[in-house]
Amino acid sequence: MSYLVLARKWRPRRFSELVGQEHVVRALTNALETGRVHHAFLFTGTRGVGKTTIARIFAKSLNCERGTSAEPCGECETCQAIDAGRYIDLLEIDAASNTGVDNVRDLIENAQYMPSRGRYKVYLIDEVHMLSKPAFNALLKTLEEPPAHVKFLFATTDPEKLLVTVLSRCLQFNLKRLDEDQIAGQVTRILEAEGIASEPGAVRQIARAADGSLRDGLSLLDQALAYTGAGEGKGCLDDAGVAAMLGTVDRTRIGALLDALADGDGKALLDEVATLAGFSPDWGGVLDALAEALHRIQVRQLVPEAAVEEGGIALDRLAQALRPELVQLWYQMALNGRRDLPLAPGARAGFEMVVLRMLAFRPADAGADETSPGPAQPAARGGKGGVAAARAALAEAPAGGGRTRAAAPRAESAPVAPAAPARIEPTPPAATPPSPATATLDHDGWIALVRDSDLAGPARQLAAHAVFVGHADGVLRLALPPEDALLKKSVRALEAALAPALGGRVQVKFEDVAPAGGETLHQRSERERDARQEAAEAGFLADPGVRRLMQRHGATVVPDSIRPHDD
Repeated sequence: MSYLVLARKWRPRRFSELVGQEHVVRALTNALETGRVHHAFLFTGTRGVGKTTIARIFAKSLNCERGTSAEPCGECETCQAIDAGRYIDLLEIDAASNTGVDNVRDLIENAQYMPSRGRYKVYLIDEVHMLSKPAFNALLKTLEEPPAHVKFLFATTDPEKLLVTVLSRCLQFNLKRLDEDQIAGQVTRILEAEGIASEPGAVRQIARAADGSLRDGLSLLDQALAYTGAGEGKGCLDDAGVAAMLGTVDRTRIGALLDALADGDGKALLDEVATLAGFSPDWGGVLDALAEALHRIQVRQLVPEAAVEEGGIALDRLAQALRPELVQLWYQMALNGRRDLPLAPGARAGFEMVVLRMLAFRPADAGADETSPGPAQPAARGGKGGVAAARAALAEAPAGGGRTRAAAPRAESAPVAPAAPARIEPTPPAATPPSPATATLDHDGWIALVRDSDLAGPARQLAAHAVFVGHADGVLRLALPPEDALLKKSVRALEAALAPALGGRVQVKFEDVAPAGGETLHQRSERERDARQEAAEAGFLADPGVRRLMQRHGATVVPDSIRPHDD
């Protein structure tokens, strides 16, 4: 009993059956219909996207017994022979195992003869970049001026290795990676045609794991059917079975991880890691899923009108609970952790270290300005002023970090006393100002209200960039610079968030002109930050140890490398 794998059984036999690659199909169809068919084509792209499939369909279109067209009949002896891989005038050559110049010379000699049965002799050379340089040089003359009855079809996953002289003689088509929806749609159609029941989550997991390759997706489908025992009239291709086969985890587990991180609950975080370990997951895949979830949270925060799949995660709650810049920082940690996972003592230990790093790098001052576009920084304490921190920056800099250290003194220079070690402290709860009820805000009261509130996302951006104009009778009047006008879209969210603090329903109205001397929270935070920076730089340069290094040993300070200790 022979079984034909799904990737071969469902291999497209017409251009209309191809999934994706419409740009290539359109060009080849127009060439066939107009009769302007080039003598050499190069199809590039990752594995399993249809390079050799398109080449075979093109060969059928050229040699179909019912005439050259973009729609070969698929019924004549020529079409059936090409589909079966036994057509004498279609020569498929694997360049990976036929790399030498002698193989190419045989090809060139045979190319001079007329085709045995069809109109054209078609040479399909797969992984053409594997040919040796002498082999390419031997092919060039024939490739530039081939006999009228010869067509060359090249396929490669690595076009960068091809000689420019070869590329210039070919029409090149770059085949795109398929997206998840395209792969999932084809997998669903095949399952329906095969009479196999399936769950949408199972299909989605296979499409995601295929990583842009439809052939890989169909191979995974074969594997999943074997693993779950699903088949025609037997069982169902279920979500849990595919997850177990792929070593992936339920998205609700990712949501539980993020909940623990958002709450700052280290015990719950490690308990969830232990639960995940019971599934023997691919820890790199779990980090990928974590990064994907953080991406969806960030989209919900910054572009709330965009459609985002929930995927078993409380996006709205997490989007409100986490600062946008903290989400960015965690996302980078997930990506870097994925890269460094093979270097860890163990995969689980490496994963634990990534999520513990996320737990550690939390803002220690919840009342600090949250409008800065940079990533959230850990709160480092253990000293006052900018001198000690700048000394630490002079002495060492974290590998790959965003902080630039001061230039190191020459080897003979005296060492600079190290600063006290920094401590990362847990996040205190966000301060909520007492409701003023009937009180009327003034300019400083508005800035204090916004700074100390737990506003997040676009609503906080709007409040931080707005100038206070007045407040009376439940109406809050603000002014917004023209360049920040798009923030007005979040006015309803701002009204709802301010209502508890202002003692009832609030209506925000925007004035065209801001009062003279009006300052936003963002501007005040920038001004205070600049003042702290100037003080840190002055204190650092006035330090006797630093001055001695600069005067005696020629040490210099790298621009923009000094930071206030509490930055």
